[in-house]
Amino acid sequence: MENLISAINDPINGIVWGWPMVSLIAITGIVLMLGLQLMPLQRLPYGVRMLTRPAAGAESGDITPFGALMTSLSATIGTGNIAGVAGAIAIGGPGAVFWMWVIAIFGIATKYAEAVLAVNYREVDGLGNHVGGPMYYIRNGLGPRWQWLAVLFALFGMLAGFGIGNGVQCFEVSSALATAGVPPLATGLVLGALVFAVIIGGINRIAQAASALVPAMSILYVAACLLVLILNATEVPGAFETIISNAFSGQAAAGGAFGQVVLMGFKRGIFSNEAGLGSAPIAHAAARTNDPVRQGTVAMLGTVIDTLIICTMTALVIITSGAYISGESGANLSILAFNSGVAGTGWIVTAGLVVFAFTTVLGWSFYGERCTEFLFGEGAIKPFRIIWVAVVVIGSVAGDRGVVWGVADTLNGLMALPNLIALLLLSPVVFRLTRAYRFES
Repeated sequence: MENLISAINDPINGIVWGWPMVSLIAITGIVLMLGLQLMPLQRLPYGVRMLTRPAAGAESGDITPFGALMTSLSATIGTGNIAGVAGAIAIGGPGAVFWMWVIAIFGIATKYAEAVLAVNYREVDGLGNHVGGPMYYIRNGLGPRWQWLAVLFALFGMLAGFGIGNGVQCFEVSSALATAGVPPLATGLVLGALVFAVIIGGINRIAQAASALVPAMSILYVAACLLVLILNATEVPGAFETIISNAFSGQAAAGGAFGQVVLMGFKRGIFSNEAGLGSAPIAHAAARTNDPVRQGTVAMLGTVIDTLIICTMTALVIITSGAYISGESGANLSILAFNSGVAGTGWIVTAGLVVFAFTTVLGWSFYGERCTEFLFGEGAIKPFRIIWVAVVVIGSVAGDRGVVWGVADTLNGLMALPNLIALLLLSPVVFRLTRAYRFES
């Protein structure tokens, strides 16, 4: 059966995470950035100010703009920022990092547009919660005849979450702790109890947990990276030179043509910040704000923090240490790089993996819940939460079932297609709302 599933899934996955979809994500970002006349890049400082300034008179929404950003970051800052970047360098070479930056820059515009549409077309459900995201802006923005596309997004999102946002993350945690002698089942039971304690409180408790954990762990991780880089400061200019020169050298680390370098960079950039996949706007739709553009400027900071800061820090540590030519890959490469830079600092990678994976499970539980609610109504929320916690335990013990997570990976990529279609068709709405908005000085 596994062979049959793989035979069906692998070709689809090759398209979903190959040039066709990656190109569409890139084109969408370029169209939005040009249509917005580079506004997302120009208004990054404004987004920072709006992040910390309460929205005047905002009565609509469930969580603060900061809480919405932390919830979205909790789902995007995960194993991809540590193991994913290392894998991109191991396969595509240091040049892949340059193309990761390129896709992230245009992803800033994509993330902005997603949040603008999410707030503009959100609804209030029967429980009084503000709900939104691609499934809602497809239905409410494009009209009832596009309902089928909204259903497809919600279905892909609900199913993908159990793998990419849950089982895979929990297995990474249990594997990391197993090296310290902690049994996977024990890890699963503790993780399950912690996840249940948070998600049972809904978006408010998830946002509270994310607002505490994500900034603290991100600052600790970036500080550790800076320590390694400061102590190896003479190697940093050479690392940037290596990244830029290899970006155009046409040779991947694992062999292959120039296209492999670009593709690996684009894929890992998309994996890390999820711009275009449609997940983050589900969180931003719950923000306490009356203005879609304001929340859009907050949302676009996520791509900067996730890819341009955290992923770049990881990449520089790996390249300056010279560990990228060791033959290692994934988290092992990151650990080797830290230990090579400053002996004994590899534990930071393990700690980062554990905390980032845990917060990813929390963030994705909210995404999956909202997709489930869209498909089956409010009555499906509690059963979903119970199943989600069960998968936390199962994933911790048996999360290495490659074919299962391979399908989830494909579903995760398929989420992008309905979302990208909606972003392109509704881009005039984004442009109009942006033009009408009065940016404060």
